[in-house]
Amino acid sequence: MKRVILIADDSQAIRKFLTTSLTINGFDIVAATDGLDALEKMSSSKIDLVITDLNMPNIDGFELIRSIRKNHDYDELPIIILSSLSNMEDIKMGMSVGANSYLVKPFDQKRIQYEVSKYLN
Repeated sequence: MKRVILIADDSQAIRKFLTTSLTINGFDIVAATDGLDALEKMSSSKIDLVITDLNMPNIDGFELIRSIRKNHDYDELPIIILSSLSNMEDIKMGMSVGANSYLVKPFDQKRIQYEVSKYLN
């Protein structure tokens, strides 16, 4: 059975790039345009890993992660932040709300594949 990755990013270009990069490795992708869309899609799909941006409309990445972590069904769900926010405060905040990894844009395809492979073998 294929593992499912939820990508939450308001940039269509980023969603498309990640979808292409990860489907070639055999993952199924569920794409969301913001945190609210991501939470709705999580309620109807079995998700194995989340990759989220931080700056998004409606519900941002910090709030998305907090919402995911409040649900005990998702205690072990790996969450990777992929953001252009690169200062130490944002990184600390992202990790403190429950992310497992924090990658700064721009990123390279091999790095994202490596991060995903740490959590989904």
